Amino acid sequence: MGGFLYRGLLMILAKAAGSYTETAIDDEIVVMSLASGDFFSLTGTARDIWLRIDGTTDRESLVAGLASDYGVSAEVIGADVDDFVAQLRGAGLLAAG
Repeated sequence: MGGFLYRGLLMILAKAAGSYTETAIDDEIVVMSLASGDFFSLTGTARDIWLRIDGTTDRESLVAGLASDYGVSAEVIGADVDDFVAQLRGAGLLAAG
């Protein structure tokens, strides 16, 4: 499953080093895929998810942190995380695992 690295039984999210460049502009992160040249503007929860994908955080911890920060259930934010991770995976921005 691309984008997830396994450490024990936990799925660890990791960015695909060398496949993108990024820059922060105010409350936005702009990510460019080096393979396609496509740009992605990350704001709000997308920005928060991207920042938490550090190669050491598992999906469950990421979801729990976001649920707490945004005051929503883990089930609701978990679906959003999964959708966004699928988009990142499709763009080749996450490490294969």
